[in-house]
Amino acid sequence: MAITRHQRENRWCVLVLLALGLMISHVDRTSMSAAFADYHFVKEFALTHVQRGWLGSAMFWSYGLLQMPMGWLVDRYGVKWPYAVCFLMWCLAAAATGVVSTLAALIVVRLMIGVAESVSVPATYRYLADHFDETRKGTALGIYSIGGKMGPALGAPIAAWLISMSSWKTMFVVTGLAGLLWLVPWLAMLKSDFPSKVELAASKRRASSVPLTNLLSSPVVWGGLITNFCYSYFAFYCMTWMPAYLVEQRGLTLKESGLYTFFSFVGIAIVAALAGWAADRIIARGHDAVLVRKSFIVVGFMGGTTVLLGAYSHSLQIALFWNVTSLSLLGLVTANNLALVKLTLIPKQAVGLNTGLQQVATSLAGGVSASLSGWLLHVGHSYTLPMLAIFAFLLLGATSAIVLLRRKWAPKVNASPHDDAVAQALRASKHTRA
Repeated sequence: MAITRHQRENRWCVLVLLALGLMISHVDRTSMSAAFADYHFVKEFALTHVQRGWLGSAMFWSYGLLQMPMGWLVDRYGVKWPYAVCFLMWCLAAAATGVVSTLAALIVVRLMIGVAESVSVPATYRYLADHFDETRKGTALGIYSIGGKMGPALGAPIAAWLISMSSWKTMFVVTGLAGLLWLVPWLAMLKSDFPSKVELAASKRRASSVPLTNLLSSPVVWGGLITNFCYSYFAFYCMTWMPAYLVEQRGLTLKESGLYTFFSFVGIAIVAALAGWAADRIIARGHDAVLVRKSFIVVGFMGGTTVLLGAYSHSLQIALFWNVTSLSLLGLVTANNLALVKLTLIPKQAVGLNTGLQQVATSLAGGVSASLSGWLLHVGHSYTLPMLAIFAFLLLGATSAIVLLRRKWAPKVNASPHDDAVAQALRASKHTRA
């Protein structure tokens, strides 16, 4: 069926809304990093470096555990309502972070945020798989990824400003409740895709044609797990520890650290959007999508390793330059890696489940990055060891992309004699509902 002009406009509007949802989720994550740099917050809970690491990683553990169940859910039950319910839950939990008074309660609300936010990425990729073709995937993911980068970019300075003007408690409550405004356009704009009985049977049949065993036996999936982990390790380090690094080791004020964190994430957002668009244009001219996107991924990982130049610099200006530049260059990886390991090389039937699986690696990276960096900081008494770990993971990510991301190793689809019958029933149901 031909896509009308109205439908094209609508899908891009929904894409922007999905990007805004991602931005809000990252604001709620980044707010904790601003609190880590606040003396009063650290003193109130008597936090050590290691405890800060565990607290920073808490939401990523629950976030990771629920990724695959959420992918399973949206593959079968649609995007609109699962996302809406979970969005409400994570905003309320984020606001509750400013109300609790014990470390145990603080960890519990962060775990709750992770549970609720786990729906956002699988739901988004389910929507993208259904509405965007190969020559638009990079552009769509570039736009979407802006939300993930602008969350920390805006969240860090806003959180720092709110803390300086009032307190860390006010900051958590305000940033948590403000996100609820997003629900209004989401409920108004998106059509309900909750399936009828016939559609549910069709979606179950479709999803079962690429079971988890097919995904786990694919080198492409394992390559994606590695590249997502390595990319996210650096990104989440910056979300969790960058403000504290700039304050504690480079001597910036809390407001100044928020400003440079803003520059870093704006940089990666801009580069990610441009790289996704550029790859799409090259692919549209007839070049192989896998080769094009792999090239951007490898160059981006290598560019990110320049973070080590800042770590060893004795000049504040040079250190700040490489701090911003290294994360910005990582943007070459962003959209192209997401497109390759979650859409291009993955059968459409399994996009939600595979995205959930890939997000396990992403969330694991967040947990490991926050906690390992805290331990390395404790051992080395500076941020040099944490940045050496980043360097090693970026090299591993580039190697994985080169070796494992190949079309011939994509997950297999199990053929079913009932597919045609189910597809016909699904089309008939949609025609009746229309």
